[in-house]
Amino acid sequence: MLRAEGLVKRYGDFRALDGFDLEVQPGEIAGLVGHNGAGKTTFVEIVTGLVKADAGRVTVGGLDALAAPSAARRLLGVAPQELALYPTATVRDNLRLFGSLAGMRRRGLDQGIGDLAQELRLTEVLDKRVGLLSGGQRRRTQAATAMIGNPTLLLLDEPTAGADPETRAALLGAVRRRAEDGTAVVYTTHYLPELADLGATLAVARAGRVIARGSQRSLISGLPGELRLRFDDFGLAAPAIPYELADRARAVEDELRITSADPPADLAAVLAAGCAPTAVDVRKPDLDDLYRALAAEAVHAA
Repeated sequence: MLRAEGLVKRYGDFRALDGFDLEVQPGEIAGLVGHNGAGKTTFVEIVTGLVKADAGRVTVGGLDALAAPSAARRLLGVAPQELALYPTATVRDNLRLFGSLAGMRRRGLDQGIGDLAQELRLTEVLDKRVGLLSGGQRRRTQAATAMIGNPTLLLLDEPTAGADPETRAALLGAVRRRAEDGTAVVYTTHYLPELADLGATLAVARAGRVIARGSQRSLISGLPGELRLRFDDFGLAAPAIPYELADRARAVEDELRITSADPPADLAAVLAAGCAPTAVDVRKPDLDDLYRALAAEAVHAA
């Protein structure tokens, strides 16, 4: 559904994109993650035609999005990072405008607005001006403008930034349902647990290119987790930690945390040394660990 190859975008001497590649299949949610400046938003802006690439290629549904942006644009819905709504118009009027731009006719558009408002918990504010909405309601309205035309590709750039739990739950549910119906989704976020909730594949961006791509399971496999130990008297227990574990251990309040690729073996070593923890917890590696590991590898390679 979406294929980007070798995208380059320069701003003076700075390369916002530097050989950016990404492919997303129908029904796939691709979580695009990376620190600020990694190129995520620039990529979204190029796909939507807001910014012109200096080099590379983008196809959406087989259409060349760089050579024929208007044709490709009809296949996608976008929720930008910065809200782009008409504050003096009502929620209904905003949705009617975006639906009309997506080619929807009056009867189907009215039905679509009603269904989407119910799904995103906007029914009670449909006839309220956007400028009078809460932050969460505006986020849901922005997402609704992206989804109103039932696009085959959704580009959601930090859609839950600053959102309340109700907004986050509604948006994640709506994204899942569209992926189940075959929509391809690019979902950029700094809130990594959302991607686990969505079952998203991952694309990790750094310095304008994708440095890792795959399923969460395949990318996280092999990363170390963490062994967390609590003691009644932490100050007395800590010195008894075996020497070979000391360089992987750190104290956090009354808890000792040991980075570990083999938590059972490390726990056995701790117990054999005479330590007596009152509580033991094993934390499996997560997406934060993945990004830190990839960033460290990139810095080391440089």
